[in-house]
Amino acid sequence: MTLKKEHLENLIDLAKGLKLRGVRNLKFDAFDTKKIDEYAAQAKAAWGTTPAYKEFEQKSKGRTQQEDQNIALGLMDIFSEFGAIKGADPASAGAQALVKKLQDYITQNFYTCTNEILSGLGKMYAGGGDFTKNIDSYGGEGTAEFAHQAIEIYCK
Repeated sequence: MTLKKEHLENLIDLAKGLKLRGVRNLKFDAFDTKKIDEYAAQAKAAWGTTPAYKEFEQKSKGRTQQEDQNIALGLMDIFSEFGAIKGADPASAGAQALVKKLQDYITQNFYTCTNEILSGLGKMYAGGGDFTKNIDSYGGEGTAEFAHQAIEIYCK
């Protein structure tokens, strides 16, 4: 059975089970991949010719959807850790260790994350929009800005 067919069958089973339990209003926003596809298209348009993007393509080649989800969750776990200390000084040893952990995680799973790239990511994290919302949803309000400040200190 193909992965897509199995995924669809699992979704159908889930919906049937919820219906049997009396759930009437189902929201399927969590299953919508349009935003992910949109991010991927934007990233390819902006950085598709860079060595970092080519490295990303190589590292992600052959990954299952589950592996991609686990990697994404691992990244968000790091932002949860930032959120837990966001009241601290972004120059503190703990905050700086988290920046190093973030940089290493990105390098291990996506592409070589130089200080220059990391600094750019930090600006995107705190720049508003979906990145900021997603990070703050994991670590609490202000996490993206705190991570950005810690990254800027780390990269100087």
